[in-house]
Amino acid sequence: MSELSVDQKTILALLGDRNADFLIPDYQRPYEWEKSECETLWNDLFTFAIPDGDSDKFNSKKDAYFLGPIVTIAQEDKPLEIIDGQQRITTLMLLLRAFYTKYGKMQDEQSVKTRTNLEKCLWKADELENIDMNSCKLETEVATDDSRKDFTTILKTGDDLNEQKSNYAKNYRFFLEKIDDLKNNYAKFIELFIARILNNCILLPIKANSQDMAMRIFSTLNDRGKPLSDSDIFKAQFYKYYSQLGRKDEFIEKWKDLEELCSEIYHPNQGTPMDEAFTRYMYYERARQGNKNTTLEGLRKFYEKNSYALLKNDKTFENIIDLTNFWKSVSISDKLRFSERVRKRFFVLHYAPNLMWTYITSVYYLANRDNDGILDDDKFYDFLNKITAFILAYSFTNPGFGALKSPIFSEMLGIIKGNSVDFSEYKFDMQQLKNAIDNYVFSNNRPLTKSMLAWWAFSDENQPLLDFDKSFQTEHIYAKNHKKSLTNPANLEVLGNKVLLERGINIRATDYKFSDKVDYYKNYKL
Repeated sequence: MSELSVDQKTILALLGDRNADFLIPDYQRPYEWEKSECETLWNDLFTFAIPDGDSDKFNSKKDAYFLGPIVTIAQEDKPLEIIDGQQRITTLMLLLRAFYTKYGKMQDEQSVKTRTNLEKCLWKADELENIDMNSCKLETEVATDDSRKDFTTILKTGDDLNEQKSNYAKNYRFFLEKIDDLKNNYAKFIELFIARILNNCILLPIKANSQDMAMRIFSTLNDRGKPLSDSDIFKAQFYKYYSQLGRKDEFIEKWKDLEELCSEIYHPNQGTPMDEAFTRYMYYERARQGNKNTTLEGLRKFYEKNSYALLKNDKTFENIIDLTNFWKSVSISDKLRFSERVRKRFFVLHYAPNLMWTYITSVYYLANRDNDGILDDDKFYDFLNKITAFILAYSFTNPGFGALKSPIFSEMLGIIKGNSVDFSEYKFDMQQLKNAIDNYVFSNNRPLTKSMLAWWAFSDENQPLLDFDKSFQTEHIYAKNHKKSLTNPANLEVLGNKVLLERGINIRATDYKFSDKVDYYKNYKL
């Protein structure tokens, strides 16, 4: 079988096919279209079908309105799972159901034909073309959509669900109102309007044979919508697992809480906050499996092994929740959970050149926590000291995320075995390290500059912990505009000429002489 099937079709040809059967899978996002999107769709369709308010200007043989692609996954003897086009096709079904509700009882010959076409699009039929209004052509199983039952109720009964506030109910009522307006103002156009929507509005169904292929197509075609993230796929696996245990409501509630927590603390450059939670946990599982291969496979590839076996147990989900709560405590510098010396190390590592420290710390936490999620302070402080020293030093001699993989991955395996972190296989040549530091340009835009300044500041035991919530900038002690008077202008960018300052103070102090700045900082009040 070919990997991809593409075929342009009218709404009637696509939905009216007796074998048409679509499913919005559990890992998809909830239905989000609101009145504004529905109003735009209605206006666009009416302008297309009745140009300038004149039905005679329409050419039924040539005119076509492209509604966009519908990307699906083909599965043998199962409904087509919709990957892209969910919002669009759901709204079209609400519109067609509204037409049927308002128009389906008409008995003249043309009306019967229109009614029959609407029925074909909305409901399944047996081999004798007998319509079953309890069997819809489109169903939704979205796990986190509490209102999905409204959609099914509307399609089956036509009830306007006047008391319901879901997007399904509100949009359906909107279409009912627009059809009433159409009857009052353009009654003669109703039949033509429906026919032209069914016969001249075009969809592009794209059928893929695998989820990966469907996702690639989505990313290529759709630069405005939100592609499904890896965590959306993982959610579906968890949902199926917990549903089988009769605990799906419990799972949905925990998943929502986890999403909210991740959005609060994770701000990744790529992927979603939830993806970041699964990434940090992945390193723990990799280490448990004894995997120190520096070639990292994709997040989805890692979790889909053995039919998503990792996502079919309680422990994985509970571990991810616990790990995320740990990082929440780190992000707020929780003094009830961590000692001040530990929190000072977190501040230094916060400015590390990459996130590798978060991955090895995640492994350390999960491997060494007690039943209450608490770490031994002395051992944890020793661990943080060692990874701080190694990561900062390695950033001078072997810069880049890739260079850190071998030593960090090796130590991750040691952590799982209960060993102390020592990086014994990756000792430094002291002269090489000294030369690298001496030749390093500590420009203000380099994360390592801030990290080194924070490390140096906290080497003084009397230096109080800096506020995690404030933004800090690197400030020149000897100001830039005095560079010409320096014997060696390069000294402007050395660490000895820099200090971390709160952004607000730094902006207000501008480029004063250092002696003036000292007085300004001492008297400064936020």
